[in-house]
This record gives sequence, structure tokens and C-alpha cells, in this order.
Amino acid sequence: MTPSAASSGPGAPGLDIPAVSVTPGDIATTTLTVRNDSDIVEAYDLKVVGDGAEWTTVEPERLSLYPGTSETVTLRLALPRSPEIRAGELPLGVRILPNEQPESVKVLETVVRVGAFHELRTDLSPRRRRGWLRGRYLLAVRNQGNTPVRVGFTPGQAGEELRFAFTPTEPALEPGESKELRLRVRTAQPVWFGDPVVWPFTVDSRETGEREQTEDRTEEPHAGPTLDAEFVQIPIFPKWLLVLLAALLALLIAWFTLVRPAVRSAAQEAATQAVQPRPIPTESGSDGSSPGPGRPSGGSSQKPGTGGGPGGGTGGGEDGSTGTDDGTATGGGRQSSATIDLKSGAGQSKTGTYTVPEKTVFGITDIVVANFQGDEGVMTITFGDRKITTIALETFRNQDYHWVTPIRIGAKDTVTIDVTCTKPGTPATGQQARECHEVVNVSGALKSTE
Repeated sequence: MTPSAASSGPGAPGLDIPAVSVTPGDIATTTLTVRNDSDIVEAYDLKVVGDGAEWTTVEPERLSLYPGTSETVTLRLALPRSPEIRAGELPLGVRILPNEQPESVKVLETVVRVGAFHELRTDLSPRRRRGWLRGRYLLAVRNQGNTPVRVGFTPGQAGEELRFAFTPTEPALEPGESKELRLRVRTAQPVWFGDPVVWPFTVDSRETGEREQTEDRTEEPHAGPTLDAEFVQIPIFPKWLLVLLAALLALLIAWFTLVRPAVRSAAQEAATQAVQPRPIPTESGSDGSSPGPGRPSGGSSQKPGTGGGPGGGTGGGEDGSTGTDDGTATGGGRQSSATIDLKSGAGQSKTGTYTVPEKTVFGITDIVVANFQGDEGVMTITFGDRKITTIALETFRNQDYHWVTPIRIGAKDTVTIDVTCTKPGTPATGQQARECHEVVNVSGALKSTE
């Protein structure tokens, strides 16, 4: 648009500049005619004043006119495309200052109609999200236009597998204002097994509300760029977990079909060997027809735990334990063995003993300890007043000790086991026992002191 206006010199009426319409980002021009009605040569300085002065120029900025002459100047309006320049009307003026008669200064005014422009900037982060059922995204929107707007969002997906929710739904934005929204994406059903499923979707932004009507048509709502994103739905049970579960199942089957029966058989065999008395050799021939000294006549062995013969042990276990011995004569003494069988309830401490017969000395060379149930607790073994060892029951099933030099115990001294039962174990039958059950067998040479 190039409207014109005329301005007279001192004493003559002036005309205002016509209104100018311009859209930010475009350039608009208008003209102004300055006439010298005085009787002298006059120079005029022209300067733009008002809110639009920073983006308005006048060419030329200085005129020199003879009396009765005029010249046209051009006003160029170049508004930047910025949300800081709001749509609406802005006042604009041109000051005309005569150099010879400055008191005749004059300001011509006009109105600049700033047109509206629309621009939305949106960003979605992250563009790819992983989850079992739902994913959360951050949607940023900025109004780069010069008018207030209300923005709505429309998600798009090929199928109906995803559900979308925006918070807030339609934010209102002033020019240059930014806001962040939360976008929640949810699938209709989970993926239990297999590979991850990729769901691509889009988000469109648009201005909502009433539209301006110009020249018998309604302005179409401005739309922002289309944003592409993905939701990767991962399975509840990944492949590596299925492989691990299959391996664990195979191990369990192998345990119950192969390993456990072998362990039961070994435990039963070890328990049977532990509770049986060790065979004792004699000095006589292999037929056993000639008993050694100190052995009862007739070749009969003494009953365990009766203490009736020179090699007999005492059943000294006051809590129900038993002590037994049996043996054959050898030179200056005879081989003998004694078994202490002790039972104790959970949380109880009990003692089992074997007492060396009168007028004898017991030289112990071997001990066998049987914990065939797998009980838990502590056992302490004492020879007379000498503590031999303290062992934790859960660390073994069967254990033996041997000495080259016998440990000698005098007459009426005792071999003692003290057992504290913490938890009864599970024997080969597979059912947990009600009480702890330990067996200790000691063997060596029983020598008479007479």
C-alpha cells in the first residue's frame, strides 16, 4: 500500500498519514509529500516517532525546498516475525522539523494495523519409550505467533491397540509462551512371551476455539508439525527367563530322579556301617577257637553296655544313651570297642558316657561319629577330663578320628559326649525326625592293671 499525505509549510493545514496494514515478516510502504509554503528556502528534518519507530525508516530523512515547491518521501515498515509484536493497532508518527523556523515543527500521525500470524512449535521426548503396558512422554509446545491461542492435540495410530491421554488437554498460550504436557500411552493387553512389539504413532497439534472470518470465509485453524514416536511393548517373560526356567526344571528333575536316590542310599549305608561294631581280631588262629586272656570262656562275647566282664563298658548315659563294648585279648591287653547312642530333643542338651571298667586302662585309637539324620547342633567329645574336640553336627554325616599313639583313660574314667540339639534332621526315610540322634563308637586296647 502506498497512500500519500501532504504537509504544508508554516501557516498551512497538514494532513495525517493514512493507516497502514502490515503482517510481521512482510514489508509495507507509504508516502508522504512535504511542501514549502513559506517565502524562504527551508530545510526539513524528518524522524519517525512512536511504538513502531524501531522498525520504520523514512527516505530521505532531510529535505531542502524552495518556496512553493514540494517533495515526496517514503515510509518503509519492516516488522520482524516475532511473537513480541502483538497483533492489533500501533500508533506511528513522523516529526517534520523546519531548520529556519523550528517553532513550526509538526508531527503527522497514523495507525499501523499489525496483522496476525500463527506458528506453533512442538517437541516430543523421548521419541521411543519401552514398557510392559504403558509409556510416558513429555510434550512441549510454544506459541510463536502474535495472538493468544488454545492448542489441542490429536494422536494417530494405525490400529486401536493404543490409548492416549494428555494432561492438560487444551492449554491456552499467550504469544511467546511455552508449556509442557504429559502424554500417557497405554496398550490394550500385555505381551506374555516372544519378541518386543513396536507400536508407531503420531501426534498432531492444532489451534482450537473460534476462527476469524475475513472476506466471507472462515480462517482455517493453524496446525503445527506432525510428531512421530514409538512405544515398544516388551514381553512380561523374556526369552532368557524362559531358558533359565527350563534349565532349573531340568535340574529339579535330575535331582529327584538321579541324585536324591543316590544320596539316600549312601546315607543309609553310612549309617548302617557307623552303628555296627567294628570286627576285632584275635591273637589265636583265624578259626577263633582259642580265646585270649581276659576274654570270657566259651568264646561268647559280652553284651554291649552290661559292664559285666573285664572289658565291659557301662551304660552311663543318664539321659537314655547307652555305652557298649566288645573285644578280644591281644598280648598285654585286648581290643575293645564301646558305642554311645544318644537321643535328644530340639533345643535340649544331653550327655552320653562310657565308663572304663575297674582295674583297667583303655587306650583309645579310633573314634567314629555318625550323624546319619543330618541333625543341626554341637557335639563335644571328652576323654576323662581332657576335651578332645567340638564339632558342628551340620558339617558332616559320618566322621572318624584315628591316633597312632593311643589316648589312655584310667579306670572309672569316662568317654563323654555332650550334644546340644538345635534342629533334628531328615533321615533317609524323607520325613523330618522328632529328635536328634547321634552315635559315637570308640575302640582301642583295654589293658588290665593287675
